[in-house]
Amino acid sequence: MIKQYEGEKFEDLKGLYLIDFYADWCGPCKMLGFVLEQLEGINILKINVDENEELAKQYKVMSIPYLLLIKDGKVEKELLGFRSKDDLEEEIKSIM
Repeated sequence: MIKQYEGEKFEDLKGLYLIDFYADWCGPCKMLGFVLEQLEGINILKINVDENEELAKQYKVMSIPYLLLIKDGKVEKELLGFRSKDDLEEEIKSIM
């Protein structure tokens, strides 16, 4: 399920989440958006860096797309740049 960020605290997230830091003007972010729509079995939280600058600074987001894989409130992996569906599925399986 994909949803937009609404102030959730990452440490309070239960289960497996993929956090997608993106911007509307970012070409690779748009391409990744189509890939994320194809993923199943993971919660996806999209965060627009232009609307959430402080959060992006807190997580040291320097380039986008920037992804965090979070399991039960703990950051397990950080991924930078466009990723294929197969690549993302492998990364997700590695922390399940």
